[in-house]
Amino acid sequence: MKKLTVCAVVFMIVGFFSAAYAYEAIVGPTGVLKYDKSKSYGGYTLISPMTGCKTSFLIDMEGNLIHKWETDYAPGLMAMLLPNGNLLRGTRHDKRNCTVGGAAGGVQEIDWNGKVVWEYMMNTPTEIQHHCFDRMPNGNTLILGWEFKSIEDAIAKGRDPKTIPVSIFSGGVWHYGFWVDFVREVDKAGRTVWEWHVWDHVGTGPNQFDINYKLPKPVGEIYATWDWTHFNTCEYVPEKDLILLNSRNFSEFYLVDHKTGEMVYRWGNPSAYGQGKAPSWYDNGDQKIFGNHNATWLGNDRVQVFDNGSERPEGNRSAVVEVDIRTGKIVWEFETKTSNSFYSYRQGAAQRLPNGNVHVTSTQQGHLFEVTPDKKVVWDYVNPVHNGKVKCTLEDGDSHHGSFNMIHRSYRYAADFPGLKGKDLSVKGPLAPQCPSFYRIYQEGAKVDVKAPAPVTKPAKPEDDDGPPAMKAY
Repeated sequence: MKKLTVCAVVFMIVGFFSAAYAYEAIVGPTGVLKYDKSKSYGGYTLISPMTGCKTSFLIDMEGNLIHKWETDYAPGLMAMLLPNGNLLRGTRHDKRNCTVGGAAGGVQEIDWNGKVVWEYMMNTPTEIQHHCFDRMPNGNTLILGWEFKSIEDAIAKGRDPKTIPVSIFSGGVWHYGFWVDFVREVDKAGRTVWEWHVWDHVGTGPNQFDINYKLPKPVGEIYATWDWTHFNTCEYVPEKDLILLNSRNFSEFYLVDHKTGEMVYRWGNPSAYGQGKAPSWYDNGDQKIFGNHNATWLGNDRVQVFDNGSERPEGNRSAVVEVDIRTGKIVWEFETKTSNSFYSYRQGAAQRLPNGNVHVTSTQQGHLFEVTPDKKVVWDYVNPVHNGKVKCTLEDGDSHHGSFNMIHRSYRYAADFPGLKGKDLSVKGPLAPQCPSFYRIYQEGAKVDVKAPAPVTKPAKPEDDDGPPAMKAY
């Protein structure tokens, strides 16, 4: 067989990847991988690494440390900056009666200097704060919680007894009943001024939650039983006085009237309430999203949601989708051609920036990126804080469904964000000082004018030389 030329080999490799759309790396760098300053929104990014770390970091677009808050708790998944410059942060308690994924225990407001100025704890045998919260314009705080319901309570509500286990051991704790979502609004004094409970809206109607709708056991037995609806979003929509909620297990988001408590809109999975075609073998049916997180209100009757795409019959892949709630149609969507580039099995978030770009948190690999409306990635970042320590590369074994550098949600803030006014935003040094700055090396390398070598017109060695065997295509 004749030896292949260099051009033929390149053509063959390009052809293969064009067909497979694949990218894999056994070892990959952390930190900033790409930064297109001309197209990025810029600003500062707030991250709270989930594993082995009790610190939240504010970094600039080049991965430099601007500020940090050292706290007494691992993050209760998320943190956000308030317009007054304080940090509103979930608190994950070590001792919890509920250990379903996302269970945390409370919320703290921390000033720029690290002082706790407000807190609300919800961690008792019968209720626990989980996942998220939202500061309302009137100063009140929406808090998402789980409340305990017994097996007898569930049967009385209509749950099929055959689908109820006696107990489940999860996260080091035995569970003997259901943990059901509710939302509590508290004022600055910690007094409850409003509540909404899934338990008050159980039924099979279009504005109710079917207590017998459940995930299959392979997803995780506790999710198919005790963790019934598994919300992960509670956001206040001031212009409409609505509460935006999101259910991972039902694969839907909801709008609830703040005055009446009635569900006025739902989208994502009509089979959850007996409508449309349910998913089946390699067929998504009428279900639009799978295992979704972080629904956000965009205005103009648009909702954005992070679609994890996990356990999706037509193939696992994550996406960010924008939905027009007037038509129920997806009007914008971002996904990559291969899930190797963008896929978060669980968790994840997406933030619409004022210039139209989207800041994405792909949780499981600690991967953050910014994408333009025309779907060009203009900033790409991998969290280097791995299990509480800096790691310059992630290697095989560091990540499976989740890595020790996971970030549940991150937020981007403009340089003129009110909460940053008058603050020291000077660079304190790289967040990962011992690691090479990959994007800088890449940019500098791109400036080098490398001339192509002259073509080889004859073999460098005789054909019968004992050199390497000819490359073969299979």
